[in-house]
Amino acid sequence: MEKIRSSGLLYNNSKQQKQKSAISRSWRFLSILLILFSAFTWGCAAQKSNEHNNLIFQDNKIIPTNILGEARLALSHYPELEAVKIEFRYKKNIKNAFMQAQPNLADLFKDKKNRSYYVFMSSKFLIENEEFSMAEVPSEVLVGWLSHELGHIMDYREKSALQLLKFGTRYVTSENFIRKAERTADTHAVNHGLGNYIFATKDFILNHSRLSDSYKKRKARLYLSPEAIRLLVNSLEEDLAIELEPEEEES
Repeated sequence: MEKIRSSGLLYNNSKQQKQKSAISRSWRFLSILLILFSAFTWGCAAQKSNEHNNLIFQDNKIIPTNILGEARLALSHYPELEAVKIEFRYKKNIKNAFMQAQPNLADLFKDKKNRSYYVFMSSKFLIENEEFSMAEVPSEVLVGWLSHELGHIMDYREKSALQLLKFGTRYVTSENFIRKAERTADTHAVNHGLGNYIFATKDFILNHSRLSDSYKKRKARLYLSPEAIRLLVNSLEEDLAIELEPEEEES
C-alpha cells in the first residue's frame, strides 16, 4: 500500500510539474508577443492630434487636409492600394523618423485583404536637438516621403501575421535587415513611377544643412543613395522605351 501511495504521489507531482511547465511556456509566448508589439509600436498605441482636420478619400483613406494634395498624388501611383484602408495620422514622439508605416494591430490576424494600415507622421520632427516642422518640407519631398511609406505597405500586405511579427523583431535587432526593408520600400516607390520624388527626398535629407552629420550618415548607410535612385529611374525609363518601340515589319 505504501508503494502504491508513493507511486500515486510521484504521478501527481509529475502531472503538476507538466502543467506548470505548460503554463510557463504559454506566459513566455505571450510575453514575447507583447514585446514584439511594443517594439514595432503599432497603431493602437498612437494618439490622434486634434490640431488637424481629416478628410475621407476613396472611402477608405483618412488624410489630414494639410497634406491632402501630396497624399493623393502618392496614392495615385499605387492602384494596388485603392481597396486598402490606410489612415495618415499625426503622432507624437516618433524617434529619429519623420514618418512610419505600420499595420493596425487590431487587424493583424485578419485575412490579408481585410487588414488596415497607418502612416504615422510627426508634425514636429526632432533630431539631435534640431527641430523641423511639416511646413519646412517642400511639397515634392513630402510626396517622396509618403511614397516611401506606401512602399512599406506594399511589402506588408503580402506577409502573414507571423511574418509581420518576425519582421518587427528583426527590424529592431538587425541593421542589415533595416537596410533591406528600407531599400525594398524605395524600390517599390521607384517601380511605381515615383523615383523623382524619392530622389528629391534623399537629396533633401543628405544636403539639408540643419540635419546632423550622424543622421545623414545613418540615412546614407541604410537607404538607397540618390545616385542609386537615379540609376533605377533611368533603367525603368529605358525598359519602357523599349516596350513602346514599334515592331519592325517583316519584309
